[in-house]
Amino acid sequence: MPERRPRALGNLIEREQAILLSRWRAQVRELPSARQLDTPTLTDHIPRFITELSRELRADADVSIADTITEASEAETAPEHGVQRFADNFDIEEVVAEYNLLRGCVHDLATEHGLDLQGRPFHVLNRVLDGAIGGAVQAYATQQTLQMQRRREDYLAFVAHDLRNPLNAISLSGRVLDMLLVAPETDLARARVLLRTLHRNVARMTELIAKVLEENIHRDADDGVRLERREFELWPVVEGLLLELSPVSDAGRTTLVNMVPDECIVYADASHLRRVFQNLIANAIAYAPGGTVVVGAREASDRNCIECFVQDDGDGIPADRIATVFDKHESDPEREGGHGLGLAIVKAFVEAHDGHVWVESKSGEGAVFRFDLPHRHPA
Repeated sequence: MPERRPRALGNLIEREQAILLSRWRAQVRELPSARQLDTPTLTDHIPRFITELSRELRADADVSIADTITEASEAETAPEHGVQRFADNFDIEEVVAEYNLLRGCVHDLATEHGLDLQGRPFHVLNRVLDGAIGGAVQAYATQQTLQMQRRREDYLAFVAHDLRNPLNAISLSGRVLDMLLVAPETDLARARVLLRTLHRNVARMTELIAKVLEENIHRDADDGVRLERREFELWPVVEGLLLELSPVSDAGRTTLVNMVPDECIVYADASHLRRVFQNLIANAIAYAPGGTVVVGAREASDRNCIECFVQDDGDGIPADRIATVFDKHESDPEREGGHGLGLAIVKAFVEAHDGHVWVESKSGEGAVFRFDLPHRHPA
């Protein structure tokens, strides 16, 4: 009795697996996301899937239409492959293309060996491949959704952290105003400064809350940092921040100094840059009670950028924390109440500007946080 065609195709695929895999790799290598992958990463779970395909063909079960729908997602390796391809930065269309290229390679191999794929072999082949596509795409989409959720959670955590600075300034300003109002002789000039500080910080909180609401409305948007860059003077931005944070620095008897040159022009997103400085300055104030915090900038012509810095003369950073100080959720074990997000925000926003942030510090000698902002590229 002649060998049944599905079983014959399954045996051919098993016997010629190396050739089939080699042809498939050569074609998949042309996909944009596959060009830089090494061979093991490119190959991934496909050899195991080819074995699954061969097994299904050789089993040659009589599958009804209802069973076909049920079994279409049962390829064991497909979900693993979908997860891996998400990690490899493939587009979902490329994941589908991989399996369709394998389908074409099987057709070519069968033709070369005189096997007719019409009828039952065609049905089994398509059932297994279409099921694999479904399983891989579902796993890929799940990973994509999880990543978006993580980004959204990070974003909301960043904003919640940023609300703490204006809240602290408002709280301290309110307490000082209470003391001024009950004093025998009210210092009206100081009261006006504190009221302006209150208004600025309330406006800042309103802006941050509006961003959270906008983020909630546009759930389907990519959650990466979006920039609206323009050229502007840096000195007024820093000066405004120092005024807003003055209630916090006054409470700790910390002196704030603006050493940014008057003529310093940066090309950046003003809102994001403001948050970078706000976090760095607030952090420096916390670590330099009774000391001095200096904010400055300089032209780094050799790197075509503006280098900014926030320096304090506080306790400094232990050597074993330098390498991880910008990591998310990396907080000072000696200080309660921190969530380890302030410097992670700084790093995320600076890198979104194609810049670099670093810290120079020795325990007991203060710290200086530096970051650079590339100039606008010539049109």
